[in-house]
Amino acid sequence: PGDGSQRFGPPREVESSGPVEAGPGACTFDARHLYTRRVCGHGSVRAVTYNILADTYAQTEFSRTVLYPYCAPYALEIDYRQNLLKKELAGYSADLICLQEVDKAVFVDSLAPALDAFGLEGLFRIKEKQHEGLATFYRRDKFSLLSQHDIAFSEALLSDPLHKELCDKLAKYPVVREKVLQRSSVLQVSVLQSTTDPSRKICVANTHLYWHPKGGNIRLIQIAIALSHLKYVACDSYPSIPIIFCGDFNSTPSSGTYSFINSGGIAEDHEDWVSNGEEERCNMPLSHPFKLQSACGEPAYTNYVGGFHGCLDYIFIDRNALEVEQVIPLPSHEEVTTHQALPSVTHPSDHIALVCDLKWK
Repeated sequence: PGDGSQRFGPPREVESSGPVEAGPGACTFDARHLYTRRVCGHGSVRAVTYNILADTYAQTEFSRTVLYPYCAPYALEIDYRQNLLKKELAGYSADLICLQEVDKAVFVDSLAPALDAFGLEGLFRIKEKQHEGLATFYRRDKFSLLSQHDIAFSEALLSDPLHKELCDKLAKYPVVREKVLQRSSVLQVSVLQSTTDPSRKICVANTHLYWHPKGGNIRLIQIAIALSHLKYVACDSYPSIPIIFCGDFNSTPSSGTYSFINSGGIAEDHEDWVSNGEEERCNMPLSHPFKLQSACGEPAYTNYVGGFHGCLDYIFIDRNALEVEQVIPLPSHEEVTTHQALPSVTHPSDHIALVCDLKWK
């Protein structure tokens, strides 16, 4: 492991039962760890967002042959990726970690115990149909959990009066409405309180939006539900507490979803309302009250696979209350492409973690 411990005990002359696997050697995150050796001070918060690639999706025949044919099969195995992942996350010395595509067993048996040892408490929210979900970890000696406000988008849209207006608008577009209701996407929301300054509270949201390249209209509706819900939590329930909104938004900086989050509104004639063609057109103007910015800017990509690369992941912060102290540099293009694309023997996911230090204004 590089820490002087001997993982394998004394050398023995034995016949290997399987192929000898190379260790990762230098990993994509090693250089990043040079910036995150220490936990940051009490006035600051180090936040991480990371889609860790669910085992459910990593080890299908389709993944091995079509999605990630360039990745050594052993490097797609759950144990191998878990070990890399735990090493990567521990090295960030983070205060908040929002993960997407977390297998339930991985959370319970692997991540929660490992991060617990580094002082982080974990919360998990499953996506009912998928056997994977979202995890939020927070540093125990910096924060305590005040309340949780998780929702499933489809259920909230149908049953929460908060979304009645949106629900009524959607009634005019049954095809789109049905699509939104079929998704099992969830929003994880945790209200945390600073242990050193109890007047400081923060609302941490984590989500993973619908993935389809032509699903821009569905993502707009999902994010509208998310922001209405966050308004209820961070404006009504806990007046004026800052929000940090992390996740895999499956939306590039040129998308309607990104523009809506960033600008506070989206016009009813935005091209994303017809992202999947005329039969799924659903024009409606939307707005939200937050002043949000992408803390890590707009990297060239946060997802890098054989057939696609682009920026899909963000840490959105409340501009009124928080500012960016530093953004931990992403791995170099050379590192990302050493083994063609991600995941690889040196990188456990097809996404790259975003890491930044924030401070209260």
